[in-house]
Amino acid sequence: MKVEVPEYEVAERLDVDPRRSVLLITDMQNDFAREGGALYNPAAAASIPVIGGLADRARQAGVPVWYSCDTHYEGDPEWEVWGRHVERGTPGWKIVEELTPEPGERVFEKNRYDAFYGTGLEHALRINHRDCLVISGTVANICVHYTAASAGHRFYDVVVPVESVSALTEFDLHATFRQVSWLFGGRLVHADGLRFAADR
Repeated sequence: MKVEVPEYEVAERLDVDPRRSVLLITDMQNDFAREGGALYNPAAAASIPVIGGLADRARQAGVPVWYSCDTHYEGDPEWEVWGRHVERGTPGWKIVEELTPEPGERVFEKNRYDAFYGTGLEHALRINHRDCLVISGTVANICVHYTAASAGHRFYDVVVPVESVSALTEFDLHATFRQVSWLFGGRLVHADGLRFAADR
């Protein structure tokens, strides 16, 4: 079967206000982004330098860099779907070394795909007066997709730098970008074209 990829627009350049924005790094953990991990995704490993560059630029501009961390415990029903992965406290659960959070950066442990579900993410965004969520990480059609959906449902400004997001297949990647831009009202941009005010 052949499926035509719907069109979507990716901006070459996009400026975001650092006073309103947060960079969210989604689930860049060893089980997903390291060879030998329980659910290893080679594309996630390849995206590490891009995400690292975004994080550096965000920090220089005073933009908070936050993380979601997929987290499971013994008996988690999700293991019936995906097998055992990112068990809290194991090496596979840890964020990859190159993207280690700096002191004071928030890490939101989540038990499902959506980084808003059962976490303090929305509360942290609101008390910090941040309504623009720049989403990077893995996996595009699962945790990135559902986090972008939740942000869109809450009328946050959603921005996705396309090279900073990874998927298991090209179809999954393109389907996610289509939904983010068309259904959730998000904006797509090439990672090297995303600019914070301090970048100018």
